[in-house]
Amino acid sequence: MKALVALILLVQLPIHKAVPAAPPAPLGCDDPESEAAAEVAVNYINGHSHHGYKFALNRIEDIRVVPQGPNNDIIFLELDLLETKCPILSPTPLANCTVRSFAEHAVEGDCDVKMQKVDGTLSVLASKCHSHADSREDILKVCPDCPLLASLNNTEVLETVSAALNDYNSKTTDSYLRLLEIGRAKIQYHPGHVVVTEFAVGATNCSAEEAKANVGACQLLPEDQSNFGFCTAVMVKSPSQDLQVDCQLYGHQVPAPDIPLLSWPGVTYAHPGQDTSAGLAPSAVGVTNHNLGLFHNNPVASESSSSEILRSMLAAKSVAKRAVAEAAQHDKVPRPVGFVPPPPPCPGKIRYFDI
Repeated sequence: MKALVALILLVQLPIHKAVPAAPPAPLGCDDPESEAAAEVAVNYINGHSHHGYKFALNRIEDIRVVPQGPNNDIIFLELDLLETKCPILSPTPLANCTVRSFAEHAVEGDCDVKMQKVDGTLSVLASKCHSHADSREDILKVCPDCPLLASLNNTEVLETVSAALNDYNSKTTDSYLRLLEIGRAKIQYHPGHVVVTEFAVGATNCSAEEAKANVGACQLLPEDQSNFGFCTAVMVKSPSQDLQVDCQLYGHQVPAPDIPLLSWPGVTYAHPGQDTSAGLAPSAVGVTNHNLGLFHNNPVASESSSSEILRSMLAAKSVAKRAVAEAAQHDKVPRPVGFVPPPPPCPGKIRYFDI
């Protein structure tokens, strides 16, 4: 009888269903983990870019994390970058590179990056970037008299680079320098006519004196002796005439093991029939800046095709939206009067300026 009573009492006890735990809150764009991933991504992008200048992080637009298993996540980043004054060839650490100001006709880079984090270690699986200069209209609104970026194959630009390099080679007692590529150029018409250019150079196996006899025999130094550098030139065409040239050689640098010399940033070699008088590939004709235009896949990654990164990012967005919706269902706590909700986790803060 006692057993029967106990059984009846047990049946009458309220049954409490287990409440599923709320999913973790989405990672914020300004969280330390997000910034650490962005730093690895930006270093990867600069390390695999072959033209122009290094880019610095301006803003983390979005981040999505898709768990793959214990201590294994796929991370998708959308990054806004800004061009710095450091050529891609420069050994200067990115942290010491100055971002070009808005008035200097800034160049912005947009990148989508797919990463993996395994046991706390981050690696890049794939990246897709493109860059563009700010519009002329935006610059002129802020600085009506500021010179704007000129086409890299503009006749005056080519003339200035050629005159500057000839002037430098005629005065130096060191190696004869060859043009690798033009980085930037601006032309000012008022109050004076001035052409400003920046260009990458490489030391050759000839002295400047030897080059006078047979410049065609002068070739870039071999990989184990390579020495690249960067020049700036200012040509004043009116009201007076003047030419100022400054070149800096960086000394021999050892490229990373996964970047052979033929892919060394900024170094391009002539192909038969290709005009290299300005160090420009035919695709650069008419452009004002080198497009970051990076589509790079890590050869050791299992999912690294450029089409895969786009499909994966779309899938990650839907997963992230579901996580946000589920988290919202668990956030039913009444808020006091005057409560100000925290800012959305993304996009993150702007480090420099918005263009």
